[in-house]
Amino acid sequence: MDVSRIRALRGPNLWSRNTAIEAIVRCSADESDIGRLPGFETRLRALFPAIGEHWPIDGGTLHLARVLEFAALALQAQAGCPVTYSRSTETVETGTYQVVVEYSEEQVGRQALALAGELIAAAREGGSFDAGAAVTQLRDTDERLRLGPSTGSIVNAAVARGIPYRRLTDGSLVQFGWGSKQRRIQAAEVDTTSAVAESIAQDKELTKTLLQAAGVPVPGGRPVDDADDAWAAAQQIGLPVVVKPQHGNQGKGVTVNVVTRAQLDAAFKAAAEIGEVMVEKYLHGADYRLLVVGKKLVAAARRDPPLVIGDGVSTVSELVERINADPKRGDGHMSSLTKIRIDDIAIGRLQAQGLTPA
Repeated sequence: MDVSRIRALRGPNLWSRNTAIEAIVRCSADESDIGRLPGFETRLRALFPAIGEHWPIDGGTLHLARVLEFAALALQAQAGCPVTYSRSTETVETGTYQVVVEYSEEQVGRQALALAGELIAAAREGGSFDAGAAVTQLRDTDERLRLGPSTGSIVNAAVARGIPYRRLTDGSLVQFGWGSKQRRIQAAEVDTTSAVAESIAQDKELTKTLLQAAGVPVPGGRPVDDADDAWAAAQQIGLPVVVKPQHGNQGKGVTVNVVTRAQLDAAFKAAAEIGEVMVEKYLHGADYRLLVVGKKLVAAARRDPPLVIGDGVSTVSELVERINADPKRGDGHMSSLTKIRIDDIAIGRLQAQGLTPA
């Protein structure tokens, strides 16, 4: 089997409206019917049992190009990618096929096709293939490249309305529509967002000042120069306090409910690694992230702090490892839940309870 002319179809195409990887696959006479390859299907299913979920139910003759199609689709599906479409079509040249497999992330689709080829080679030669490692590799790539929750929600809303889109970078820059009607977004910002508004929103202290001037309640606090100044600010506004970067995002370097000088010193160090530091009054209550579209609240997510509950036997590290094994947890903010990290802030919270990770 020879695979060549691999290309990405990044929009509506000859085959479907789905983004897809297309490849030209040439099969020998024996490869045009896997029934001529003794033991191949048995070895293939043993190496990657999940391929059976995508095996055709209509029977008939199967060629290796079709098996490549099924394997590439199944590998992505096992990695959690929302893909369902694939097809193989014979060209005018006997034994040559056009294989098309849907992808949600182009690099993941290309990797899946390459791994599917390795799987078929292993099944033919009686070699080994680590299906678990292959799926993990695809999942890691998908999590690294996948659109964030905000951008992904906007893209999904566009797809539901039949609006075509394409990613312009590996980041969050996305184009909707084509030609003179096209619009672009980056993360949750639209192309009409002004540079001035963006710079204001990135400065927490300036944002608070402007909101307060408009009569919006904001927590008391101020930027600080060093740990001593941070403790002085905490004394002025009253404990407990929050210590965080002035220009941070995604909760990086933020420590809440700080009540002692030792906690504050550790919190200041964590925030200072991100940038300038500010101290604010700690407000009790739940933390929500709200999404407003067209002056209407359309979604809300509650952000809970990480925690583990002891069982009287396991260490904190073991409890954290057990919770992080949940497939819904991922690195960063690409999954519905985030993996718990035992960092300096977590160790500080444990020490406040007379505990250690051990």
